[in-house]
Amino acid sequence: MKAIVYKRYGAPDVLQVDEVEKPLPLDNEVLIKIVAAEATKSDCEMRSFKFAVKWFWLPLRIGLGIKKPKREILGGYFAGEVESFGKDVSRFNTGDQVFGSAQLRMGSYGEYLCLPDNYTIVPKPKNLSFAEAAAVPLGGFNALHYMRKANIKHGDKVLVNGAGASIGTFAVQIAKSMGAIVTAVDSSIKEEMLRRIGADYFVDYSIEDFTKSGQSYDVIFSMVANTSYSSCIAALRPGGRYLMANPRLFDMLRSVFTPLLTDKTVTFTFARETEEELLALKMMIEAGDIKPVVDQVYPMERAAEAHRKVEAEQRLGVVVLSNFQQQPNQMSK
Repeated sequence: MKAIVYKRYGAPDVLQVDEVEKPLPLDNEVLIKIVAAEATKSDCEMRSFKFAVKWFWLPLRIGLGIKKPKREILGGYFAGEVESFGKDVSRFNTGDQVFGSAQLRMGSYGEYLCLPDNYTIVPKPKNLSFAEAAAVPLGGFNALHYMRKANIKHGDKVLVNGAGASIGTFAVQIAKSMGAIVTAVDSSIKEEMLRRIGADYFVDYSIEDFTKSGQSYDVIFSMVANTSYSSCIAALRPGGRYLMANPRLFDMLRSVFTPLLTDKTVTFTFARETEEELLALKMMIEAGDIKPVVDQVYPMERAAEAHRKVEAEQRLGVVVLSNFQQQPNQMSK
């Protein structure tokens, strides 16, 4: 089968089309014919081995490969069709349209992917194309996880810092569905899109520091690693909640003391990517409460170009890769 592989760490051009062995499912595994996969910021970080958050560099280097990648095919989030499965698998049928997470197995940048049947794989939302479905899991998992942790009440003022990419676009919509008044922070090119999906207010970070605006919030959710911890805490209302999706080590340590010294709380626990969460997202999508925002769909052969788009931070939502053999009409099933 064809796959996009990287055999060394580096710039996007290390991604190359190659022929690799098609996987065969073990007794407890399902073989999925990939139709679309998200090109994520995490994929770019693993490819280059340059991470916005530095504290987990060493364990990741050991886990992913010290001198070169242990797993040469990237892609953690996908949509596709079940092609076959092992004899112990009972919850799938051939032809099922599914989407989900490959976790650290990765491998979605290929024509086929084999995963254990207990991984988070569920039926694709009926009202989404494959490309749209592939754009859901990463952002949806994290946004739902943190918005639930935020304990949002109707009328709460919620600020989403880094609102214009995968996680942020879902966070804006989920917070709105919970009754929040949402302020989105990002670059000016994303303002129209963010207002369209529900943001009540917009802050262009290049011309205004939201922590110095005089506004205060019940919840601040930040995807931006270099956000000032103390400034965000100061911008919270009494009883406010600060949620960090890309926490620095020092900020994680400070978070232990903030609830002891103030009436504010800090959360940085990572999403577990459970089946319950993905099914909840599916229900919200089919009910029309939220929807993925897809910036652009690239053919898998142009994965390097897709990575450059993601790294430029100019995307309006999610960047998706369509698989080699898929035609536009197949992507919309």
